[in-house]
Amino acid sequence: MYKPLTDHIDNRILTALQADASLSQRDLAEKVGLSQNACWRRLKALRDSGIVKGTTARLDREKLGLGLVVFVMIRTRHHSVDWLKTFRRQVSNLPEVVDFFRIGGDYDYMLKVVTHDMKSYDSVYQRLIQRVELDSVTSYFAMEAIEEQRPIPL
Repeated sequence: MYKPLTDHIDNRILTALQADASLSQRDLAEKVGLSQNACWRRLKALRDSGIVKGTTARLDREKLGLGLVVFVMIRTRHHSVDWLKTFRRQVSNLPEVVDFFRIGGDYDYMLKVVTHDMKSYDSVYQRLIQRVELDSVTSYFAMEAIEEQRPIPL
């Protein structure tokens, strides 16, 4: 039977952090209804367990001039361990790739690429196909971000 790694109090802490990771220890404790010490101990346990991986800032892509989002669907004929290691390393070295998934269905991998414009995306595409042999690469260009960087539901 599935036993969750967190309880309802941990989930309140995690929800509050997803909304605003810059909360002070005092404000976080107050928001979730705990003493500062109890909140600190729980947060430390969440970090130690790897559930909380770090603290980051959510940035506005548009204001940074990163207006193009491309979902890249990749098909390959290669499935060896060596090819996979090379592929993962090469894709992970492309800073424009912000999300990278192995998927089931018609494609084998999906990348989310964030870049300035079509010319910048073409540079990413060229670097990708030069680094590793792929069967097909299909690109889908986002026209509008309706919801982006949503919190994980707890």
